Amino acid sequence: MSTTETRNRMTGIGRILVIVYAVMALAATGRSFVQIVRKFDEAPLAYSLSALAAVVYIVATLGLVFARRRGWYTIAWVAIVFEFAGVIIIGTLSLAIPALFQHDSVWSVFGRGYLFIPLVLPVFGIWWLLTHRPVSTLPSPERHEVTV
Repeated sequence: MSTTETRNRMTGIGRILVIVYAVMALAATGRSFVQIVRKFDEAPLAYSLSALAAVVYIVATLGLVFARRRGWYTIAWVAIVFEFAGVIIIGTLSLAIPALFQHDSVWSVFGRGYLFIPLVLPVFGIWWLLTHRPVSTLPSPERHEVTV
């Protein structure tokens, strides 16, 4: 195995982070699909937010997997910051105005239905992105020395 292959593969905490994001993507997708198909008319806001959370988790997962590429790194940042804002806003609103969320969404009460993982996960995602910035793929400028 070459050194290049090792550098391109995600290991350790990064791999665990991607796995947790993938599990959250599957869980939120499954939950939102069942909610929307079976009883969308009961709580369209909450169930739409669950579907939005599913999309965000899918995008964040892909962003983290391909974060070595500058474009995907930016996509991961946007998705994870959006996720964190969503958890904080929806979590706060679900406590302050419970009538607005008669049924839980993924981010209701800061992700209580998911053991508060939605509240903690973006913090780890932001930390990982800060500590694992992509290496520039641009070639270094050539130096041309002039001798006199």
